[in-house]
Amino acid sequence: MSRVVLDASAVLVLLNNEPGAEYVERVVVESGAVVSVVNWAEVLTKGVEAGQSPEIVREYFARSAVVGVRFQIEPLTEEDADTIARLRPATRAAGLGLGDRACLALAKRLAAPVVTVDRAWATVSAPVGVEVRLAR
Repeated sequence: MSRVVLDASAVLVLLNNEPGAEYVERVVVESGAVVSVVNWAEVLTKGVEAGQSPEIVREYFARSAVVGVRFQIEPLTEEDADTIARLRPATRAAGLGLGDRACLALAKRLAAPVVTVDRAWATVSAPVGVEVRLAR
């Protein structure tokens, strides 16, 4: 199994130990995972909204047995920006936003599947050419 790209929702499931966390954890351990810097910013923002500092969120993942070196934050490229823009027509009806498209663009570049908890993503899998795996 090759590494996967995690959407912010999948990372938040891990952080909050929500339903689907066991699936995400297993995939990360078996495959390794990548998160776009945009999705990482979403995770940190949700942490701040919940009263946690970005440092606390980073520390949690740094100390987590699940994450370690198998959880990589990946920058986006100028080519990814083009892909993000081009994905808009195929993802608009499903309600996917910029962060979602950033995740999909990274998955396309890496030729990797995406893990999310957002069921709307299943409707865009074929049109955007990315395998979508639902954590719950």
